[in-house]
Order: sequence, then C-alpha cells, then structure tokens
Amino acid sequence: MENSGRLLGMDIEADIIEFKVPNENNKTLFVWDILPTLSEAFIYESICGVFSGFGALYLVKVCQNAAVAEPGFYAIVKYYSSAQASKAQRTTDGKSLFQESPVKVRLCTRQNPAFASETKALSNPKCQELANRYLGFNGWSSKIITLQDLSGGDGACTGAETQALTLKYGCIVELTFPQHCVSCRGTGVAEESFQSHPDHLELCLTRGKLQKRAKDKALVDAFRNVLLVLLSNGKVAVECRFDPDQVLPVEDLQGLIKVNDISWSQCAGAGEEDFLSDLSLNASHWS
Repeated sequence: MENSGRLLGMDIEADIIEFKVPNENNKTLFVWDILPTLSEAFIYESICGVFSGFGALYLVKVCQNAAVAEPGFYAIVKYYSSAQASKAQRTTDGKSLFQESPVKVRLCTRQNPAFASETKALSNPKCQELANRYLGFNGWSSKIITLQDLSGGDGACTGAETQALTLKYGCIVELTFPQHCVSCRGTGVAEESFQSHPDHLELCLTRGKLQKRAKDKALVDAFRNVLLVLLSNGKVAVECRFDPDQVLPVEDLQGLIKVNDISWSQCAGAGEEDFLSDLSLNASHWS
C-alpha cells in the first residue's frame, strides 16, 4: 500500500497511517551533534517537544556517542508517517533547536531487510495514543460485543483435583468512529496454564487478568483494520478494512465462540516489541 498519494485527481495529497510498528527507514530520523553539556533528560524532552510538532512519534531514544567519537549525544526519532519524517528533517536540519550550536538531522539510509519486512502490531496503549492524537478523545469509542470463557470443563471452579489446568478467554470488540460513520471489529484470545490446581483466590485473579488481556488483544486486532488518512488540508479521514471472515451477526457470536474455540488463534500472538531496526549512518549520502 502506498503511504501517500492524490485523491481522485484533486490537488489534495493524502498520507496514510497504519496502526503497526513503523519499521521503514524513511520514517526514522537521526539527530546528532548534540552537546555533551546537556543532560539526557533535557535532550529527550527537547527532542519530543520539537519533533512531535510535525506528527505523532512512535519512538524517541537518546544515546551517548561511542567512545571512539567526540563526547556528546545522538537521538533516534521514529514517526508513523514518512511524509512527516521528511518534513521534520528538512525543517530542523542545521538549526539550533534546543542548544547554542546547530544539530544535524538525516533520514535513515539503510536498515536490515529482515526487520523492514516484518509487521508488528502496536500495543494497546500505543494504538489509543495514536488514535487520540489524530481523532481526539471523543473521536472514537470501543465496546465489548462478547467476552466468553473458552476454558471448557477443566477451567471451572469446581474444586476438582485437576493437576493441569488451563484458563482461556475470548473477546470480540467493536471500534466505532462516529464522525466518520465507520466501524470494525477485532478478536482476541488469552490463556494461562497451571501445573497444579490453584486456590479460589488465584483462580479469580487470573480470570480477571485474562479477561483484560483478551479485551486488549481484541482492541489491538480491531485497530489493525483501521487506516488514518491525513489530508494536506489538515483534515483526517478514517477507513476500515473489512475481513469477510470477521463480519459476524451479533446473535451468532456466542455460539461461534463455543464451536470454534480457537478460531482466533492468529490474534493470540498480537503484540508489540519495542526494538530498533539495524540502522546505520551513510555519510556518503549527505555530502
């Protein structure tokens, strides 16, 4: 999918943001020539303040220069949008953003292809943070369609002397964007096994934890189907991708969960891992 384009031949450009971990090198900036007299905390807050003005940030990381280099710091700034990253680079490069001397800002020029091809879902907090940034706190809502105990007989609180106990919960969540008249659904499954039969309190606490995890995974899965379309005139549109296998009548959900217990297993592994791609600087591109 193209990250940007023109709408219906009109002179309005669109930038598309997906709810996934941004691995592309054209969404990552390097900032260096940061003075060693500044504290890491000050640099971090300053970087966030300056670069968040161009768009939502997925990651800001401040590091000390290598021992073989001159004392000082560099920073990695990762955007969700390549267009916003490019604009930030052009605007800030060579400027004294938060110190007396200018800093250098460059787009990443190379990264590990293995990381670039890997798609990871955002965490639940990151999804909500991104949605709130562009839609506002009242621009979207979520509700639980159903939350089911999928444990079967071995997960019931019957006091049985079961030595291997597994608790499992499945959830379906619906995301609604009222101002855009669109909605979509996501599914999530969470489970946990015990080697020995737990007591009543531990069972109740684990059930509560699994219900929350299943809901969080379902919300992440729903956001996975959402596209934010940022228009050059400042407006934001929302599009939802629909999977025919997930469009289910509400009245059929309860029975479906009981019959197709593990049909959402592909969602169980949805998550986010904060990592930095194998990025490197290529000075030959900056002359």
